Amino acid sequence: MGSGIASHRVQEHRPFLRRARVLLVEPDLRDRQYYTSLLQQQGFRVCVCTSYNEAERSLADGPVDFAVINQGSRAFEGRTLLERVLAIDRHIPVVVLTRSVDMNCYLEAMQLGAVDYLEKPLSSEQVLRVIETHLRPRAAVA
Repeated sequence: MGSGIASHRVQEHRPFLRRARVLLVEPDLRDRQYYTSLLQQQGFRVCVCTSYNEAERSLADGPVDFAVINQGSRAFEGRTLLERVLAIDRHIPVVVLTRSVDMNCYLEAMQLGAVDYLEKPLSSEQVLRVIETHLRPRAAVA
């Protein structure tokens, strides 16, 4: 999906991001493996969850710096988790990923406080650019 060259470049120039803990909620095995591998290669500490319930339980293990949540169906099953993450800390950047863009889900996600709503698949460059864009302001404050 993405190139290793761009990944290497990101890792070299953005060391402040490498300590960040990323919550990844992705039920699809192939997507979960892809995003987990990509994030771990960049030095992120990835908390991988296959379900929203599992992710809810993992939030008790400590704070996250960034969350990537699968939308689920058009019923937007990820909504409750999005709300939960932002209830813990409204400044945590949350990105919602989907296979099928739905304008109602997009609007709801953004109104609830998501920083982005993106259609899969994403290239490695896209994933890293989104995370860097939203983590950089948090890192500067910390």
